[in-house]
Amino acid sequence: MTAGRPPRVLIDATSVPADRGGVGRYVDGLLGALGTQNGGGVEVTVVALRTDAERYTRMLPTADVLAAPAAVAHRPARLAWEQTGLPLLAQQVGADVLHSPFYTCPMRAGCPVTVTVHDATFFTEPEHYDKSRRTFFRSAIKTSLRRASRVIVPSKASRDELIRLLNADQARIDVAYHGVDADAFHVPSDEEKARVRARLGLAGTDYVAFLGAKEPRKNVPNLIRGWVRAVQDRPTPPALVVAGGQGHDDDIDRAVADVPAHLRLLRPGYLRYADLPGFLGGALVAAYPSYGEGFGLPILEAMACGAPVLTTPRLSLPEVGGDAVAYTSEDPDRIATDLAALLDDESRRQALAKAGVDRAKEFTWESSAEVHVASWSRAASLAKIAG
Repeated sequence: MTAGRPPRVLIDATSVPADRGGVGRYVDGLLGALGTQNGGGVEVTVVALRTDAERYTRMLPTADVLAAPAAVAHRPARLAWEQTGLPLLAQQVGADVLHSPFYTCPMRAGCPVTVTVHDATFFTEPEHYDKSRRTFFRSAIKTSLRRASRVIVPSKASRDELIRLLNADQARIDVAYHGVDADAFHVPSDEEKARVRARLGLAGTDYVAFLGAKEPRKNVPNLIRGWVRAVQDRPTPPALVVAGGQGHDDDIDRAVADVPAHLRLLRPGYLRYADLPGFLGGALVAAYPSYGEGFGLPILEAMACGAPVLTTPRLSLPEVGGDAVAYTSEDPDRIATDLAALLDDESRRQALAKAGVDRAKEFTWESSAEVHVASWSRAASLAKIAG
């Protein structure tokens, strides 16, 4: 690093999926904040999939945005390129720090590396992952904890679990909470709510919302079972809408098969990004009874949209929800009891909706970007001292 010049950071955005799930929201939010801050004290270079290069060029007008080789769009090729092509690129652009935003990093990068480890649930909830995925990410996390100059995590709970389970060095871990895009996730108008209801075929019908991947850790089968028990005897039972990616939880189909014929369960898959505020903010309750999260971006986004949220007090979720959400357990009977209580208490739902909107404002991508920049600057400075 040249004296007097801000550190140059190469951000590897090639792991961002096309569906803009959790890692996509994280990288987009971080880069968007860096764009508005003109880098925030670092010189930024981004390498992205070719389909994202133009998008990031608009978001970061003062940064260099490079397109990765076309083959990197396929995961095995991306992981191979990460070990060989990415270190070479870091050398070519004169990077002082390389940031890897999704668990993995090069074994030999040629410069200090910072890595985002999003959660420790591959260790705390191993039964909710298939063997190959669990094995891969456990190894990747251990490698990143050894190799990275700094590790960035999205919550204190994730930090504490890495320390407890893997004896991670607390002095090298930085907590950078995720933020919420206030333009994309906002309290919707009545028109936005009506448009989503019409698209879902729910005009005139109330509903409970879930938005997220259909992974076992998200506990969708027990949500379905709890919803059935909470609403099946009501004269006008609200529907349940389970939106998001398909995932790999076979138990969901078994739970769906047991839903009584008079109840409405919808599985629309991915919703348009522009429809998410109307979907979340138009729900009676946004339910997210997860077994544990590294952060809990879905509940933060639901809070920002004015949805009363029902979630669990597991791992990081209380850090995000605080007193602005209602809590339940992972058990379907308890979900049924707590969901029914919320459905029967309009004043509590309104109070939670207001509290959630207010609390969501405390989580910004600008604040997250500041922690990232400080972490990168620290990694670059330590390397300079060592050199």
